[in-house]
Amino acid sequence: MADSNNNTGSLLANPYVLLVIAPLFWGGNAVAGKLATVDWLPFTITALRWACATVLLLPFALRPLLRDKKKLKDNVVLLLGLGAVGMAMFNLLMYLALTYTTAVNVSIIQAIMPVFIIAANFAYFRQRVGLLQSIGLALSILGVMVTTTGGNPLSFFSGSLNRGDAIMLLASAFYAAYTFGLRWRPDIHWLSFMWMIALGATLGTTPFALWEIATQGFSLPITPTAWWVLLYVTLFPTVVSQLAYARGVSLIGSNRAGLFINLVPIFGSLLAIIVLGEIFGWYHALGLVMVIGGIMLAEYFAEPAVLD
Repeated sequence: MADSNNNTGSLLANPYVLLVIAPLFWGGNAVAGKLATVDWLPFTITALRWACATVLLLPFALRPLLRDKKKLKDNVVLLLGLGAVGMAMFNLLMYLALTYTTAVNVSIIQAIMPVFIIAANFAYFRQRVGLLQSIGLALSILGVMVTTTGGNPLSFFSGSLNRGDAIMLLASAFYAAYTFGLRWRPDIHWLSFMWMIALGATLGTTPFALWEIATQGFSLPITPTAWWVLLYVTLFPTVVSQLAYARGVSLIGSNRAGLFINLVPIFGSLLAIIVLGEIFGWYHALGLVMVIGGIMLAEYFAEPAVLD
């Protein structure tokens, strides 16, 4: 029994294990979302997911929330806004996209987020973009075009972009805006931050879910798979991944930890093939290599943003 506890403790202290677990469950979110489209309305399951997460996190976050109440009061609009923009809009649009496109496409497209972040840094902070970084960004964009057009990127300009792929690009822009906004995050306990983000996501998704129910009706799913999907998206991508990633960042720093985010499209694509039986074409492989390679090149040669 002691050996088992020691092994568990060593796993929790190993940043590389934690930083693989986080993108693994995040990658599984696209697969779960695809399964959810069978039984759940996309906006409804998103609202339920965040409402359940808010309730689940509260007992753990209550003490930090009380300790941080002054800072939370001063930054309530920012924190709830981050939850609404990043968690609510990203997940609403991702689950909606999955009703029109494959989980493989969704997994690869979301890897474009750093491109939007670098663009925001350039626009807001006038952060200079060097030649090699520009090449990396162009390579990533081309990789997404290859993926979304089935290997014929020129058709991207003829208006043949799949509706689901277009929605996922918009979802990625929202999450990039959330990530960009994190630079103004107040110095509060990470559990306080997570709970406020979850609350913001709940508040942000509820109106969409109510509209969806009012226009399309609502009946509880009766299949066990539907409830397992809700349990998965509530616990693992929402809670466990966030905890694992936060712990991993605290152990090795955000710069090194951030590279592990590139595992999300890889895990998402693999799980879509294994669980959903989706086809992984040559253009998916090429697009995946181009997107991840381009992002790594762009991040490696990125200059730090000027915050003053």
